[in-house]
Amino acid sequence: VKEWWKMLKESIRMSWQNIRGNKMRTFLTMLGIIIGVTAIIALITTVGSATGEITSQFSALGAGKVSVSINGTTIKHGLNESDLAHIAALDNVAGVDPNVSLRTYAAQDGQLVEDVTLEGRSSDYFSAQDDLIGRGRALKAIDMDRSSHVCIIDQTLASAAFPNEDPLGQSLILHGQQFTVVGVLSEDSGNDLMAAMSASSDGGKAIIPYPAAMRLSGSNTVQSLTLYLKDSSLSSETVDNVKQLLDSAFNYRDSAYSIINLDSLLDTMNSITGMMTTMLAGIASIALLVGGIGIMNMMLVSVSERTTEIGLRKALGARPGLIQMQFLMESVMLSLMGGFIGILVGNLVSWMIAMALDITFQLNAGAITLAFVFSASVGILFGWAPARKASRLNPIDALRSM
Repeated sequence: VKEWWKMLKESIRMSWQNIRGNKMRTFLTMLGIIIGVTAIIALITTVGSATGEITSQFSALGAGKVSVSINGTTIKHGLNESDLAHIAALDNVAGVDPNVSLRTYAAQDGQLVEDVTLEGRSSDYFSAQDDLIGRGRALKAIDMDRSSHVCIIDQTLASAAFPNEDPLGQSLILHGQQFTVVGVLSEDSGNDLMAAMSASSDGGKAIIPYPAAMRLSGSNTVQSLTLYLKDSSLSSETVDNVKQLLDSAFNYRDSAYSIINLDSLLDTMNSITGMMTTMLAGIASIALLVGGIGIMNMMLVSVSERTTEIGLRKALGARPGLIQMQFLMESVMLSLMGGFIGILVGNLVSWMIAMALDITFQLNAGAITLAFVFSASVGILFGWAPARKASRLNPIDALRSM
């Protein structure tokens, strides 16, 4: 073991001396590895950072939610209270939020605000998202049972209907009916899925208990609802159970409803981005193969230039294994040096791209490991043939060139 360790140290020392003795050729040889590793790191890390940003935003919009849209049939136009109760009783359903929406006006003390979005929501909508209310209180279950005339307004409607006043506790006319303002939405309350998908109105938004919204819209059924799940990993099973209920309610008409399982969409998106990352890494790896060919070419030239040195070393008793180890070590050192520089440059490029795109930079340990292993493998793979050639050189033939 000591002898092998001594041979290894001697091979590293001689390889380093040869690398330092040909600085320009060494740099040009490593350039291919640097470019290849930089491309792999930059592509994988940038795609990973962008994917993470998109995934986090998408998860904030719809993690643990299932959206149901009712088209209805000629006999049954939507879901009634009995249907909603059956859905709420399903396993893994933590809450049901019927969505009733209409465009209307708001009036207060002679102040008229047009183009107001009036939404009917349940108490589950606020229970599932504890950051919706900026001031005041959320809608409660008792407001649903009593169809209370209370409302929650956003900042836009608060400024328009109550300029320079505190809206809490004051009356507001919505669609001809009087409501009491019990809460004001927070500034970032538009991060739920339905708010993100619905068009915004110039007059702002008011939220009232959904039974009151149904009465104002003149309908006794709802056409849209959101289900909040207890365990998002069981979303597929929950969707199947919901489909069974809806099939029974609408006489097994598939066109009567549609269900959007956001967790399944997220899984599909992650699968697609994973395939894209693998494809991009494969394309970038071509640059590493080109760099490996450059290393092989340089090592073959080095063997030809050092024929006399190899012959003298063999004549003095150097074993073929030691000579092969020296040239192989030189190839691996070139690859690892290029790989290390490429990792640094690649992460720097990824950081700059992340700053330019205004996304969070995420250091990708997998990409770094892949680049390091790939560069070391390139050094061994493309350095083996020149090292083998050097170890098999006939010392007599080598000394004739002196």
